[in-house]
Formats: sequence, structure tokens, C-alpha cells
Amino acid sequence: MRQITLSNGKTVEVECLSCAITSGVIEPDGGVIVETEHFHAHQDVAYPIKGLIILASKRHIFSFDELTEEEKLDYIHLLTKLRKAQREVLGIEYVYYFYNEDTTHHFHTWMVPRYDWMGDFGRSVESLRPVLLHARKERNTKEMVEDVLEGIRALAKAFNESSI
Repeated sequence: MRQITLSNGKTVEVECLSCAITSGVIEPDGGVIVETEHFHAHQDVAYPIKGLIILASKRHIFSFDELTEEEKLDYIHLLTKLRKAQREVLGIEYVYYFYNEDTTHHFHTWMVPRYDWMGDFGRSVESLRPVLLHARKERNTKEMVEDVLEGIRALAKAFNESSI
């Protein structure tokens, strides 16, 4: 079991955070954006950045080559719809996609939006870690968290109304 501190300050003890979230044991702040038979999309629970989506496999796997054909199709279809929603609903112009196989959690893709305030940290993948840490430490105010929650609600609404 590992102890993990969420962006809301709560600490959870789980073997796999992704499994706990996709199975409903832990509800991410703001709830689920959208889920399919194979995947679960939610706001990242560690970093309060509006529109920072985690697309996680419901099955406990670690890499692309473990996806079934059906999961591959579901993944790319949902990833595309999520990106469209980020652009149309939240006005996010640019996104970094990040996926790593040496994680302590299972297969998931981070969809990290780029905002103007992030420019101080650079414009490359190397800027992501400092951006994330800055968001957790300096942008975790009540107002900013409410903005993140509003983003989650707006994205979920777009998917529920099938406008995406």
C-alpha cells in the first residue's frame, strides 16, 4: 500500500491509485468526466489545473502493447473526443500528452493543457514537472479549485448532452 496526497490535501492509502479511481473506490474531485467500457476520464487528482485530464484504463495494464483491439479503438476515439472538448468547452489551444510505463499506477495518459501562466517555466516537456509542482503549491486556492471544478462540470455536461 502507498500513501498518496491528493490536490485537496486528503491522503489516501491504496495499492494502485488508478484502480481505486476507475473502480469508484476513490471519487476524484468533481467526479467523472466521461467513462466507457474500457476507460475512465477525470481531472487529475494531484494537480489543480483546469482541464488537466487523466484518461485511465479500467484494466490494470501498464503499456500500449497490452491493449486489446477493442481497447485501442475505444482509447483513440475517447482521447480525440476529450481533446475536442478541451478546445470547444474550455478554450484550451494547446495540450501536452504524457504517458509513461514506469509508473506506480497503471496505464493512463495525461492531457496537460498549456496556459499563458505556464510560459514562465518554458515550452517543452521539461517544463511539465515545474508547472505541476507550481500548480499544486501556488495555485491551490479556493477560487482556483472552484475554477477547476467548473471545468469538470462543463466537460461532463458536454459529454452527457452528447454535444462532443
